[in-house]
Amino acid sequence: MEPIIIVLIILVVLVCVALIKTIQVIPQASAAIVERFGRYTRTLNAGLNIVVPFIDTIRNRVDLREQVVPFPPQPVITQDNLVVNIDTVIYYQVTDARAATYEVASFIQAIEQLTVTTLRNIIGGMDLERTLTSREEINAALRGVLDEATGKWGIRVNRVELKAIEPPTSIQDSMEKQMRADRDKRAAILQAEGVRQSEILRAEGEKQSAILRAEGEAKAAALRAEGEAQAIRLVFESIHAGDPDQKLLSYQYLQMLPKIAEGDANKLWIVPSEIGDALKGLGGAIGNFGPDAGGGSGKVVSPRREEPRID
Repeated sequence: MEPIIIVLIILVVLVCVALIKTIQVIPQASAAIVERFGRYTRTLNAGLNIVVPFIDTIRNRVDLREQVVPFPPQPVITQDNLVVNIDTVIYYQVTDARAATYEVASFIQAIEQLTVTTLRNIIGGMDLERTLTSREEINAALRGVLDEATGKWGIRVNRVELKAIEPPTSIQDSMEKQMRADRDKRAAILQAEGVRQSEILRAEGEKQSAILRAEGEAKAAALRAEGEAQAIRLVFESIHAGDPDQKLLSYQYLQMLPKIAEGDANKLWIVPSEIGDALKGLGGAIGNFGPDAGGGSGKVVSPRREEPRID
């Protein structure tokens, strides 16, 4: 009885193993390559699949989702013989599990080496400045070459990105100095432009102030002259309206003589010859109230004409 039990146990184990090998569950967005006696038979898609146990074998399980693979920095020589380190990131997706399994031994390694060689060819035709400012152009060129080469491997390259482009340390220092010099130059230009604008505005303000001041002085002089003319006109009209005689004019003439001699700077003044006539008229006026009026002699002594005296 014991040998029969052992045989039954063995049979049950074999049946379980056969069932396990017969039923294959493939996850979503995955595929499996089935070989029969070492030869490709079919590709299992997502879901429940039945295979022949001990005859069919699963060669490879392939993830059909988009994958992201970063590559380490690669030294690349530019057209002007400068070495730069470039980090790249590849976004790819397996579209044909059979081709990805049989057309290339390791598609990840193949993509990396193809990326490095293509990147060196592209950067070799650019100088450093163009390399630093042409990321989109480099990405597009890399994607075109990789997509064309990996198509027969059942792989589609969706995107290629350059994470970093690192020039040598000496070049970085020179670039920083150049950028600092450019910033200082722009700051000096802006400062000079500000000073120039300030001087222009100040000159315009002084010009406008001088014009307004001159206009004000001209108007003030015109008003002053008009006032003086009006005053002279009023005095003249008043004198004519009062009808002054010779005696009053002679008296006013004598009152003005002291004002002519006023001032410390007047070292020389001239007595006009008409002063004798004025004194004669004034003496005549006084004589009317002299001795004749009160019993005097009634003679009027004419003042002697004096010659001009120089002090």
